[in-house]
Amino acid sequence: MRSNWMKWSVLPAALLVAGGVAVAQDQSSSGSQSSSSESGGSASPTPTPAEKPKPTIAERRENQQDRIANGVKSGQLTAGETAKLEKQQQGINKQVAADRKANGGKLNASQKQQLNREQNAASRNIYRKKHNAKTQPGAGKP
Repeated sequence: MRSNWMKWSVLPAALLVAGGVAVAQDQSSSGSQSSSSESGGSASPTPTPAEKPKPTIAERRENQQDRIANGVKSGQLTAGETAKLEKQQQGINKQVAADRKANGGKLNASQKQQLNREQNAASRNIYRKKHNAKTQPGAGKP
């Protein structure tokens, strides 16, 4: 009876050790990839699996424009809604340009925070306008 208990108590320990080795190998292989990308001139750090990479201001702007274009294409956005969303994006783009011009091409931390808040508000507006009951005339018909 005692040998049976020992056999089953060793099994979870063996699994933990095997899992730890697999994780260590996975981390070491990802480390070698990041060193090769660093030599290529990439200045962005490699994010951990639990951490999402933060998009740049340009990537965020492009994403918002794509979402607006998809709303127009699918008929979820009317012409008036599209114009308002585009105007909002244009205002954010002008603010980025003015802030960069005032600081020699760079944005400081508070300016980045402010732009992030404005992009968050624009993102909510895009979502709300795409998911309201208004659609373009003729949209959704084959």
